Amino acid sequence: MILNKELRSKLSKFKQDKRAYFSFLFLLAAFLLTLPAELICNVRPILLTIDGKPYLPIFIQYSERDFGGTLPSEPDYKSEDFMLLLSGQHQNRSINQKDNDQTVFSLTLQDFEEEAPNAFVVEMDDFGEEKQEASNSRQELQPKSSRLNRKYFMLWPPIRYDYKYIPTQSKTGNVVLAPPYPTHDNGKVVESAWVDGHYLGTDDRGRDVLARLIYGFRISMIFGISLAITGTLIGCLLGGIQGFLGGWVDLIGQRLTEIWGSIPRLYILIILSSFLVPSAVILFLILNLTAWMGISAYIRAEFLKIRNLEYVKAAKAMGVSNIEIMWRHILPNSLTPVITFFPFEITSGILALVSLDFLNLGVPSPAPSMGELLAQGKSNLQAIWIILPTFTILTTTLTLLTFIGEGIRNAFDPRKA
Repeated sequence: MILNKELRSKLSKFKQDKRAYFSFLFLLAAFLLTLPAELICNVRPILLTIDGKPYLPIFIQYSERDFGGTLPSEPDYKSEDFMLLLSGQHQNRSINQKDNDQTVFSLTLQDFEEEAPNAFVVEMDDFGEEKQEASNSRQELQPKSSRLNRKYFMLWPPIRYDYKYIPTQSKTGNVVLAPPYPTHDNGKVVESAWVDGHYLGTDDRGRDVLARLIYGFRISMIFGISLAITGTLIGCLLGGIQGFLGGWVDLIGQRLTEIWGSIPRLYILIILSSFLVPSAVILFLILNLTAWMGISAYIRAEFLKIRNLEYVKAAKAMGVSNIEIMWRHILPNSLTPVITFFPFEITSGILALVSLDFLNLGVPSPAPSMGELLAQGKSNLQAIWIILPTFTILTTTLTLLTFIGEGIRNAFDPRKA
């Protein structure tokens, strides 16, 4: 109960710091809002009903055959052909086009000038019965729903693009680097990218900037939080063992840690990326090789200090095992630096990911990344709709994390209690 009372007191002190508390609420709300990014930005409708039959393209992958088409691949739900397919006009148009393309095969007298003097003509009418049978068989194979006007309904996400979709056509005539505001080209007014649903314009490949920002923010937060958690766990394990056992274990561990920490992280990434296929998982594992070192030093110092206190000596005298002493007695009293530095570890993880993506050493395209958007903004300085929102979101996120870290530090620091 004493620990719970102390924890409640520290949390109450954290809430009294309005800047830190509201920063936490705002960042938490933004993260939870972008967590289901597929329901916010997607080229697939959330719900599609055809003659009362429901489909969920966001959660289930369908082929064109499921909607009465002929292709086994997934359809482009935003294309005009798919709209015609839903209305039942696509196959009728294709069949009519094939019927119009049928030609008459004929043989004239000129083709046999040296042969028979009489001309004969062979036309498709001579095969009327076969033609009628072929037409009937084709009509039987054609789905009944495609010969009629079907009723359909589509529920779209707020943004009808995802982070990798590249449109093939545009109402404004501009797909690549389309600005979200009207421009002038040779005296003509070019409409805003809002006409095509690009609320923050497009990048240098035609992808939606707002969708890439939402997905990129989610990946950055998940990556930073995951890296902070794994780095903290590894640091607590290694630092706790060194601090509790001391002696040669601590001496050898410290020398190995110093040698490993002297190797620049960027060099490690370049060497490992040269023979490993880059991905978010590989990058996460590589960064974990050094992410534990900071927190390990603090945990080691706490264990070295606490292991000589009276209650630890009493537990040893009672025959309690070393693992139980470390887990139940020393670690709970050493978590102040862990909790204090956790937001700063998240900031470090986000900065590492953004920096590597900016240098083209991070996750490969088309994975969404704020670092890759910053690199695009650097290459296309006229596209302020790319670099300005990306820079604003990145700096706001890092600033809020800094405010949260300062609030936690002030609340959990025993010297300020």
